[in-house]
Amino acid sequence: MVSCADDCGVRDVLDRLGDKWSVLVVVELAAGVHRFKELQRALDGVSQRMLTLTLRRLERDGLVTRTVHPTVPPQVEYELTALGHSLTHLVKNLADWSLAHRPHIEAARREWDAKADMPS
Repeated sequence: MVSCADDCGVRDVLDRLGDKWSVLVVVELAAGVHRFKELQRALDGVSQRMLTLTLRRLERDGLVTRTVHPTVPPQVEYELTALGHSLTHLVKNLADWSLAHRPHIEAARREWDAKADMPS
């Protein structure tokens, strides 16, 4: 059982990792170092602003490092820290579970929606 004090810490971490883009960034960076535009191309639908915010939050949490290379224009690379890498197996398990159960979830949603659309 999680105590109130522990719950606050758990909730804080889950809020960060529970958002759509953080998990997808971790998945992409698990494959190796990426530049900003590479990440943006890999994450279909993410805006430049949202990706910037997501990377900053992950960096603040110690999951991602940002390296600026002194070139013109500057090259910026992102990679997972050891802490970030320790998360990848959990994210992979969640992704695998999601893929394996996607048909069941979609069927359940269709069934629920059909019932919800029926007049009482």
